[in-house]
Amino acid sequence: MIMLKDIWKLDNLNDFKLHFARFNGKNQPLDVWARNRDEWQQWQEYRPGRDDFNRPYVFSLMQFYHEPDVWLFGGVWQITGRLPDRYEVAMTDQGATFLGRLKLKLSYSDRSTRVRLENHYDTFEVQEIIREPYSGRGFPGFENIDISFEELEALVRNSRPDWLAALASVKGVYMISDVQTGKRYIGSAYGTQGIWSRWTNYVSTGHGGNVELRSLVSDPTLSYCRQAFRFALLEYRPATTPDDVVIARETFWKNVLLSRQHGLNRN
Repeated sequence: MIMLKDIWKLDNLNDFKLHFARFNGKNQPLDVWARNRDEWQQWQEYRPGRDDFNRPYVFSLMQFYHEPDVWLFGGVWQITGRLPDRYEVAMTDQGATFLGRLKLKLSYSDRSTRVRLENHYDTFEVQEIIREPYSGRGFPGFENIDISFEELEALVRNSRPDWLAALASVKGVYMISDVQTGKRYIGSAYGTQGIWSRWTNYVSTGHGGNVELRSLVSDPTLSYCRQAFRFALLEYRPATTPDDVVIARETFWKNVLLSRQHGLNRN
């Protein structure tokens, strides 16, 4: 077992608050980090009613929610200003080589997300140091694709090579589920770059041009998509498959899942 203190000796622990960034009811901080670093900075700038970041520095972690009790290092931030409604922060170069790469293990379930670093520093176990800064989950295989809009957005914005290569090489039928209503949309992809191209369009617009989905996506920040939509691949076919075969399979799944009668398909 390798501990954090074995690879990174931090002096003056009393200068640091520890930020356990977790799901806030809308967004997973891990997905926020992967898609937009400026948005991740806003998680450090947020100030609740109390002055929780009441020390010079913040040691920031985000919950690596794919694995239990694992946290990804998100930077050491200096508090440069304390305004009534927010903090002003600047990322330091402390631990720069670990940024987005150092995974730590610690069982932590307390409600408090901003605590004293010295209370936990000695108990952090080094889980892994990944090769590149986290940019989304590795491709799980075509049969195991079930991801949130947030995850898909991060993968697309980073053009994650394993996902791009796999999804651009196949045509197929997919399902978008609205977890807030339970309704489903069945679609197919059979153009250039297959599934990847079609799903990239959803990341850009939120609705992909679909009438029923368009009615749900009125916020240009795509907040509803991030909270409600999940993507699953129902079946995939080689890129050489005739388009009419893929369209026929789309019709099959619409019939099976009753997505016209009780879902988001109009035709």
